[in-house]
Amino acid sequence: MKKVLKITGIILLVFVVILVAIPFVLESKIDAIVQNYADKNINAKVEFDDVSLSLISSFPNAKVTIDNLTITNNKPFKDETFTTAKSIVLKMAIRELFKNQEDEPIAITSVAIDEALITLKESTSGSTNWDVFKTGTNKNTTATSTESTGFKINIEDYNITNSALTYIDENSNTTVYVTNLNHSGNALFTDVVSELDTKSEANVSLSIDNASYLENNHVTLDALIDLNLKENRYTFKENKGFINQLPLEFNGYVQLKEEGQLIDITFKNPESSFKDFLAVMPERYAKNLDNVETSGDFKVEGIIKGLVSETTIPTIDIKMVSDNASFKYPDLPKRVENININATVKNDNGNPDDTYINLTTLNFKIDQDIFKSSAILKNLGGNTLVNANLDGTLNLANISKAYPIELDKQISGILKGKLNTSFDMNAIETNSYNRIKNNGSINITDFIFSSEDIVNPIHISKADLTFKPGTISLNNFAAKTGESDISATGSIKNLIGFLMQKNKLQGDFKVKSNVFAVNDFMVAQDEAAEENKATSNKASLKIPEFLDCNITADVNTVIYDNLNLKDVSGSLAINNQQANLKGLTSKLFEGILAITGNISTQEATPTFNLNLGVDNFDIAKSFSGLELFQSLAPIANTLQGKLNSTINLKGNLNESFTPDIATISGNSFAQLFVSSINSKKLKVLEKLQDNLNFVDFNKLNLDDLKTNLSFENGLVNVKPFNIKYKDIDIQVSGSHGFDKSLNYKVALDVPAKYLGSEVNRLIGRINDSEVNKITIPVTANVSGTYASPQVSTDLTSGVSNLTKQLIDIEKQKLLNSGKDKLNDLLDGVLNKKKKQTDSTKAEAIKKDSTKTKTEDAVKSILGNLLKNRKKKKDTTN
Repeated sequence: MKKVLKITGIILLVFVVILVAIPFVLESKIDAIVQNYADKNINAKVEFDDVSLSLISSFPNAKVTIDNLTITNNKPFKDETFTTAKSIVLKMAIRELFKNQEDEPIAITSVAIDEALITLKESTSGSTNWDVFKTGTNKNTTATSTESTGFKINIEDYNITNSALTYIDENSNTTVYVTNLNHSGNALFTDVVSELDTKSEANVSLSIDNASYLENNHVTLDALIDLNLKENRYTFKENKGFINQLPLEFNGYVQLKEEGQLIDITFKNPESSFKDFLAVMPERYAKNLDNVETSGDFKVEGIIKGLVSETTIPTIDIKMVSDNASFKYPDLPKRVENININATVKNDNGNPDDTYINLTTLNFKIDQDIFKSSAILKNLGGNTLVNANLDGTLNLANISKAYPIELDKQISGILKGKLNTSFDMNAIETNSYNRIKNNGSINITDFIFSSEDIVNPIHISKADLTFKPGTISLNNFAAKTGESDISATGSIKNLIGFLMQKNKLQGDFKVKSNVFAVNDFMVAQDEAAEENKATSNKASLKIPEFLDCNITADVNTVIYDNLNLKDVSGSLAINNQQANLKGLTSKLFEGILAITGNISTQEATPTFNLNLGVDNFDIAKSFSGLELFQSLAPIANTLQGKLNSTINLKGNLNESFTPDIATISGNSFAQLFVSSINSKKLKVLEKLQDNLNFVDFNKLNLDDLKTNLSFENGLVNVKPFNIKYKDIDIQVSGSHGFDKSLNYKVALDVPAKYLGSEVNRLIGRINDSEVNKITIPVTANVSGTYASPQVSTDLTSGVSNLTKQLIDIEKQKLLNSGKDKLNDLLDGVLNKKKKQTDSTKAEAIKKDSTKTKTEDAVKSILGNLLKNRKKKKDTTN
């Protein structure tokens, strides 16, 4: 017995060793089999990290695990990922491992796929990314297939866990997202008909043309399917599924044919409670239906029958009916009652374009408000045609009191209307107003709208709209937000496009207001913009993106920053988050301000490009009230008088929608009419006064002063301009920075009489009117800042040079005076000599007698003159 046990133990040990050793021997073969299958049959790039084999964990079967599989498409979807899977586990009999793959395909009995991500895509050209099998490969390999592809599918059970699927049809703009997908099945195979038992669970979202029809709806399905593999026919029996909480039973079949898929399926809800209708809603809206009180019934049933091909769809006949139903949520105060629904979805001939929805009745009542509607939607597969009728009253605040909907924006108010509208969707998209027919009217009262996106709730006390083909007239509109009030009339071109397609709101409006405070219309920036403003919690003004309109405004008071603009009027053309201002005028600082130009909030940082016309501004008030003016000409703060100016400037706007001084550039021409100056208000004038004490800066003549400025990169350049103080000509030029730095030159042409007592004594001694006209240039260089100015002049050297000049003049005048006296004497002597020559001989004799006396007299005069000149020269020296 011991010998038998020993032999048995050895055999078992050898068997275990073999089970452990075989995977090491065969793993390279399995890896080659998988790669060989992919290379031969799949027209795509197939990659995986590893292929492992185990015989123990799945004994008596072999288990092959493929880790991190990736399939990447070739053209026309080159480098797009088709499928990824964290792991794929294949089970098969151990004997399958020893087959010759070239002659005998390996039979797989079980498949498990975990965390698969599959993207199915159909392009506008009709290409599909799932068409990855090579020519000659049987794409519909079945359980009885004997194609030499390396594998034979004969699955007894399979499962897909934690997976997702995306389907994108670019032709119809259809998108399906399936997430949290868990699917399992097991099969019983026979020669003729096999049976597949499946269980599925997933969240499904469906959108067509950007309209959402399913939004993360939870779908479950337990299906028992007969597989007729010879005819490729799959029959559903004993099937029950749920869309959210709506139960559906269906039966019928799908058969695969060369020309497409033949479908014949009927379905209905097994119960008839109105609660089934609420169950269709997304769960985040419908909430828990367990305690909801309902009355009345709801029935849905349908038939889908026909061929799905490239040109046809099955015929469709789906009906939904509810009669005199009601519901009330236990935690909400209002009941919705008198609910009547009669709707059908039909296609009678298989042409996709001929599918239509007929909503014959959709009526309900909340409190005393009754709402009725009907609509027909045709040509759903193409350019959808809509004809709808709306008639009734809605208290908007009651919607959230009767149905558990969580609104991002709080609204209330009474909406009354009777409207017929007829249009096609292409007309909405292209703004073809002649194909949009509206008739009727809508009246809104006490409408209140609040949101995190705006600073203050908007209260529309009254709004009346009249609809006519091609025109929507805004007959009356009165609203208030914060301290701002607005009344308006006008016309709207595409209200339906704005409401249904998120198109821009187009129109022309005349707006009046008593008070319009700009800060009441602050709009929060998006998250990305907020992140860029890391340290700022402020919101920025934004021109609404949905506006495309012309506005003529007439406002008594506009409150902008710290300014009150009076009697504002003009027009604005708003589009693409830009406002073009035309002929905008306002009373400001006792004068008139005119503005034209552009303001844009397209980028994260708003920008402006404006032309300002300033007429008769009070200088002191404007330069103390406007930071811009303070930066352009700080010295003007010392002036009293009036200002005319034209200013062209552009730059960025900061969070409060005022100019960011550091970014502006442009130019300006200014004309000042100054009545008085207070130099003590500005240190730079005090400093100039100290250095140029002969000029009283409080008495400068600045009347009708004209200047030109240019500014860019934080620097204001002042073109040279001339002013006058008494008989002193002054020229000013230079620049200053927005950082208050100074770099100016003040050039003065100063008459000599202003340059001190020494100079004036010299002028008095010279006693010549021409000397009083002598001037010298004096230059004052101004640097530093407005708070701490530095002034340097060349006045000392100028006075010294003038003194030397006056001394030279005096010397020259003395010399000229001596020469004149000598000339007078010489002229007298010469005249007397001439007379003697003409005398008679008697007189000549007499002259000879007095010759000695005359010579002595001349010598005496010349001696005295030369003596006096020498004495004067010594005195001067």
